[in-house]
Amino acid sequence: MRIDSLATVVVALAVALAATALLAYGWDRRRIAGRTVLVVAVLLTVIGTAALQLNRLTETYPSWSSLVAGSNEDASPGGPDETGVPGGSGRPATAVVDGGGRLMRIRVAGAASGLAMPVTVYLPAAYSAPGGRWLRFPVIEALHGYPGTPASWFRRLDVKRRLDDEIAAGRMAPTVVIFPYQTPDRMLDTECTDLARGPRTETYLTVDVPRWARDHLWIRTDRDGWGLIGYSAGGFCAMNLALRHPDRYAAGASLSGYPDPGIKVGDGSEQTTNNVAWRLAHCPPPPVALYLAWAADDAGASRGSQRVVRLARPPLAVTASTLPRGGHSHAVWQRMEGPAFDWLSAHLARPSPAP
Repeated sequence: MRIDSLATVVVALAVALAATALLAYGWDRRRIAGRTVLVVAVLLTVIGTAALQLNRLTETYPSWSSLVAGSNEDASPGGPDETGVPGGSGRPATAVVDGGGRLMRIRVAGAASGLAMPVTVYLPAAYSAPGGRWLRFPVIEALHGYPGTPASWFRRLDVKRRLDDEIAAGRMAPTVVIFPYQTPDRMLDTECTDLARGPRTETYLTVDVPRWARDHLWIRTDRDGWGLIGYSAGGFCAMNLALRHPDRYAAGASLSGYPDPGIKVGDGSEQTTNNVAWRLAHCPPPPVALYLAWAADDAGASRGSQRVVRLARPPLAVTASTLPRGGHSHAVWQRMEGPAFDWLSAHLARPSPAP
């Protein structure tokens, strides 16, 4: 059983209940030392069950090996087949083909950032079609929340089915979507920034991942063909990186994002250049487009998103979308992701003929 599965939580709960029953049964039959052991056993099983359920909700550790190793190596949403990257180097990657697009997984080592992490790539059906090699597809980088991993997009938001549906219905152009990690340490929140005394995640996401994609995928390389999307912490990432790198991204979509990172970057930039609200208030607005979606009953994201809307001025263009309720949850992001991907596609360049 996977560590983040419901079955694991149920088994842990059963063990906790059994330990509690054993405590009740043996209380009058044990001396103080025996009672102490039983009480400790009950506490440990209850705490363990709660920890497993919390991990299931946040998907911090998707497997037992990731918990032991503390690495991102086995967090793939895909299946067991191994294949090469179409149009790329032929290095191993996990592929899942179940109709519609394909999911590829490969480890991307970044020379600029010094980071090396797994990246999952969604390739639309048109990419693998006979004429796909003669096209260059737009690209969206999709960023997850914290705590969490890219697997949340697939397990909780069902993003592959959503992308397949939106593209098949013509609401979205065939697009390559890249799902990178934004931290090499599951317990370290980087908010997609270059931490002063930590990993250079911004460099990894904006330099290393795009460089790998240009070298190995049939994609557009101009900024008009690149966009960003993210939920929760990833929503901040999408806004912040689009504003900081308007030469690389044409548009960004935030689902329940905040205008500030909520962490200390280490150089004070969380109050200035790595703060969306400060940047809009003090820097010339770049010619990018932002899509902001939030639930009205999500107080923090609602206040923050509305502040970004108020501060925006041309040539920055902002589109706002509000749901009446849903809070800060995967359920509300499921409702937001389809319209957000459609909006992004409308603001990015279409697939173009290869040179």
